[in-house]
Amino acid sequence: MEANASVNMFSKALENQLLQTTKLVEEHLDSEIQKLDQMDGDELEHLKEKRLEALRKAQQQKQEWLSKGHGEYREIPSERDFFQEVKESKKVVCHFYRDSTLRCKILDKHLVILSKKHLETKFLKLNVEKAPFLCERLRIKVIPTLALVKDGKTQDYVVGFTDLGNTDDFTTETLEWRLGCSDIINYSGSLMEPPFQSQKKLGTNFTKLEKKTIRGKKYDSDSDDD
Repeated sequence: MEANASVNMFSKALENQLLQTTKLVEEHLDSEIQKLDQMDGDELEHLKEKRLEALRKAQQQKQEWLSKGHGEYREIPSERDFFQEVKESKKVVCHFYRDSTLRCKILDKHLVILSKKHLETKFLKLNVEKAPFLCERLRIKVIPTLALVKDGKTQDYVVGFTDLGNTDDFTTETLEWRLGCSDIINYSGSLMEPPFQSQKKLGTNFTKLEKKTIRGKKYDSDSDDD
């Protein structure tokens, strides 16, 4: 009996909240419609021009990004290319990888998706074997590492999968959140709660990863595939 009463109370509260939200939305729409009704022809034309100008600028910005190689996940062949690429774009994510490292391939899959979604950022990859000077300069010791470059300067790193829930099965949304924390992409979600925290609440198991040293190499690998 008490359980039924609690359910009814919860349902009633939820219904009231929905009604209140609907009312607020309707009031906002009414206010906007009233503003439009009160505008004369010149004001409406001015508003239309402002919106068209904003759309034109957004389209021009998109074309500029695409012309600089945004919108795709690309491999660059050398250190020289890295410096040229980061000079051209305000925001760059560069994946320092090795062919034999499994977790680099996992990261590739997510970066392909994010490169298409976040045109404002350039997404690159560079083989560490072809960039010894750059890896030393940026102090890259663990593979995979993402270097997050803003205005030509390296602002942050994502080293291995530690920040991604410490699991091979992290979601694209988790990586997106991590990049958003560094303001290297325009992130629209909440930065206060990582996506993998929500997964933990649902009972998802996470495997703790151990860092291994690549035999004969100066880099540590965050992959078990050695």
